[in-house]
Amino acid sequence: SVCEVRTIAFHNNRKDQKILRTSQVKKMENSDGKHATTLNAKITVCSVQLLLQIKGSTLGSCHIVEEILGEGNFGVVAKCRNTLTNKTAAVKVHKKKLKNAIEEIFILKWLHRHGSDACNIVRWDGYFFDKEKLCISFEHLDQSLHHYQMAQNAKRLSMVELKSVLHQLATALSHLHSIDIIHADLKPVNIMVVDRHQHPIKVKIIDFGLACFASQVQQGECRGTMSYNAPEMSLGVPFNEAIDMWALGVTMAELAMGCALYPGMTEYDVLRAIIETQGQPPDDMLDCGMYTEDFFYIDDYDARSIELRLPQSLSRHTELDVVHLPAASCEEDKDSNVQLPNRCVAAPSREEDVDFNVQTSNPHSAAPLWHEGVDFMMRLPIPNSAASWDEEENKRAITKKF
Repeated sequence: SVCEVRTIAFHNNRKDQKILRTSQVKKMENSDGKHATTLNAKITVCSVQLLLQIKGSTLGSCHIVEEILGEGNFGVVAKCRNTLTNKTAAVKVHKKKLKNAIEEIFILKWLHRHGSDACNIVRWDGYFFDKEKLCISFEHLDQSLHHYQMAQNAKRLSMVELKSVLHQLATALSHLHSIDIIHADLKPVNIMVVDRHQHPIKVKIIDFGLACFASQVQQGECRGTMSYNAPEMSLGVPFNEAIDMWALGVTMAELAMGCALYPGMTEYDVLRAIIETQGQPPDDMLDCGMYTEDFFYIDDYDARSIELRLPQSLSRHTELDVVHLPAASCEEDKDSNVQLPNRCVAAPSREEDVDFNVQTSNPHSAAPLWHEGVDFMMRLPIPNSAASWDEEENKRAITKKF
């Protein structure tokens, strides 16, 4: 396998407070002599060791590991049986700094205090230590919405299911936003199906590892997964709960189409696709973006002239390291094999990577279906910075015939 090492350094003394990301990519020769470059790391040495440690073991005093359910950026999730209650639980074993786990637990305590498990949000059952590892216990749910979708005919959800899922997710987000929480990483793999055999399906939002309080967000910080991020995140614009609504729209379009709406290897790819389908962000948004000049050319003599840079010019106007992308990995056009800024955040997990790439290698090849997804998303009530999706808007969206 090809490993990628990424480091994130925050330079607080820089006037523009830009985030510097460096990426080291190891190239290998394949059988035909061509170089193959893998951008996404699969499983790090740290997580491999952790998997070997916990598989078949007992976590804490009473959680016997029965199965490894998955691995994400912050930890490994295992299906465990609690010997005291004889019930199953999903236990997240943190593999990174204790600080990340403590921040997540603080969010989970806040959710628990406000009865969030009754609002289509996963039930948190507490935490415990296994030696030096901090473990967080949740209710065990059936499977992710991503895997449920992949098992359907044409890998698309029916309209009945879409309406039901949309209503449940909107209810969950409405509750989160009412208590000052931004999930910041909503996507199909972070939505669980309670029971795949139940119709209509019931879903719950999981993974609050990147969640934050809306009142404490800092401009320029990067959260979420690239293909589901709102333009505010890429541009470094002040953001709020509306980024969850954007992610909801993109997720619903994906569930309706059977492929990702805005796939891409870099933030530039995703941002360009958004602009091609929905137009350029308004000038007032671009004016306040910390990273706007990484992606746009701004005419110093004409403030009204703001244009998306061509890919060839990106590396000359950004301090971010760049990598060469093979044409086969990108959208097929003449600009694919060029230098692009590597500012990807929250890379998908190993299993998600495989499924994602297979299903979305070129969603534009089915143009009518893809545009149907864009239309579906744009019909959702995406709020402005001063609004959220209230119950009345929720009802209108669910009953509307798309």
